[in-house]
Amino acid sequence: MLEKEKIESIEDQLETATSDEHNELIQYDEKETKTILRKVDWRLIPMLTLLYVLSFIDRSNIGNAKVAGMNTDLGLTGSQYNIALTVFFFPYALLEIPSNMVLKVVRPSIWIGAMMLAWGTIMTLMGIVKDFHGLAGARAALGAAEAGFFPASTYLLTIWYKRLELQGRMAVFYSAASMSGAFSGLLAFGLQQMDGIANLSGWRWIFIIEGIATVVVGATCFFLLPDSPETATFLKPEERKFLCQRLRHDAGTKTGKVDLQDKFHWPTIIAAFTDWKIWLAVIIYWGNTISIYGFTYTAPSVILGLGYSAANAQLLTIPIYALGVIGTPLIAFYADKHQTRWPFIVGPYCISAVGFLGLLSIPHPRLPGLTYAFLFCIPVGVYPPLIGLVSWVGNNLAPSWKRAVGMALLICMGNFGGAIGSNIYLESQKPNYWLGFGFGLGISVAAIIATVVLKFEYQRLNRRKEAEGTEEEVRAKYGDEELTQMGDKSPLFKYIV
Repeated sequence: MLEKEKIESIEDQLETATSDEHNELIQYDEKETKTILRKVDWRLIPMLTLLYVLSFIDRSNIGNAKVAGMNTDLGLTGSQYNIALTVFFFPYALLEIPSNMVLKVVRPSIWIGAMMLAWGTIMTLMGIVKDFHGLAGARAALGAAEAGFFPASTYLLTIWYKRLELQGRMAVFYSAASMSGAFSGLLAFGLQQMDGIANLSGWRWIFIIEGIATVVVGATCFFLLPDSPETATFLKPEERKFLCQRLRHDAGTKTGKVDLQDKFHWPTIIAAFTDWKIWLAVIIYWGNTISIYGFTYTAPSVILGLGYSAANAQLLTIPIYALGVIGTPLIAFYADKHQTRWPFIVGPYCISAVGFLGLLSIPHPRLPGLTYAFLFCIPVGVYPPLIGLVSWVGNNLAPSWKRAVGMALLICMGNFGGAIGSNIYLESQKPNYWLGFGFGLGISVAAIIATVVLKFEYQRLNRRKEAEGTEEEVRAKYGDEELTQMGDKSPLFKYIV
């Protein structure tokens, strides 16, 4: 039975620690603040990183299982394999918004831990499926169980860190997606060697062992994953209050604030669904999901087509993803350092566009070395923009209910791109994959254009807010409650560009 210490949002818990708006802030110098944040980092980021590694491995290891002989053993046709990939994404996308709404009333450690136990169990059972129907059903169930993890994790970070502290930290745990791509290939290579043990094929052991690992780690979430600054027992009372206060005052003004605590309010929810900027951001998100899901499922097969053995094809994916591991936090570091988002989204997408253009132009299977080189452009080109985008949108949404629903809406609609990406690399087109590489090029260019449009819109809105006058003039015009309800539309709330 799920424990609920309070039937209220995490933000409402923060309000308990800082309800008196006129209390003097607890002051720490820059060095002391960094020390406190490092304590939070070491408790939160490694845990989220490990969880995301398992999440990404469990949803994408079907590509490794295919190379290890799954399609042959189950008698799958090319279209049946694509269906098994696709059915994951519909429940995965549709359940993300309800999941983040549950997160507002259930402790993150309980909700995330329960999700991991569920999808780890499903992953383990995938190792005993007998036919296409069993595989497709298990994939759909896996999508439902994993649906809430990524939006819950990203939203959890917004509870702990200020807006311009987010992207670098998100990148550390999200770079686990690249790392897991590399690790998945290495792990699959090792697990394939279990072929024949207990009369099970090697691809079955990939599912079974990786599923059991997820269950074990998921059980630790209930005890190790911190929920909020207000309940953080590893911090001193003054440190907890300090973190709560600095989050409440993170609104782009020197002396005032836009309160980020709020109760459930239908107009706020509707505002998230009708904000066209979120829908434009979905196109930018698709630059990642359409490209990377199709690529992740197909990369081992592309390398296999270059003349390598199945085992070596698994191993050769490792350095490709390793470059993404390095690039994602590095780009995020510079984005936070320069306090801007859009250039660090456009730049990587230019790299992925070059990679897809190169793969589209090569007369496969000739020039295998050049083909392999262009494969490196995809993870390093599409992983960094996603975390930059999620940070960007999360930075620019308030109050908290709009941020929770808006971020989940972005991730929900964005993940439908995975369903598209799973169906554009056609077996009939290998080794050229005209549709897959061409679609990847097109969506990379579309994401670049959408990012530039969003950048100009945020700049326009900031100029309009500045035209309303100084903070004192704004407060003379609007009451505190009115400013709170306005959220990101408040003249005191400055959009990050």
